[in-house]
Amino acid sequence: MSDRNAIPLILTAIGSILASVLALWSYGYLHIAKPEDSLLLSEFTMYKTTPGSDYRLGLEPATQVAQCVDGVLVLFDTAQKGLSGVLVDNKKRAVRCMGEETPQEIN
Repeated sequence: MSDRNAIPLILTAIGSILASVLALWSYGYLHIAKPEDSLLLSEFTMYKTTPGSDYRLGLEPATQVAQCVDGVLVLFDTAQKGLSGVLVDNKKRAVRCMGEETPQEIN
């Protein structure tokens, strides 16, 4: 039996993994998320309004503002400029909205 040098095999494996990760990242299939990239859905709760039931709300408004865009509820964060997202449920389905026209560009 001949002894093989394992260092070239290990370096080849590490190089192929790095090349694969870089290729996936460059084509957009891999995204490294930062905490400021998203808001947790668990931070939002819906109160059902029924006649005769009490619920309490804070006096200070949230830093998010919602707007209806193409029939989907989009949240804009006023504390961090440029941060926006679509409100989804626990099955990743977009929350729809009605009654507001989508802004259109005038030619």
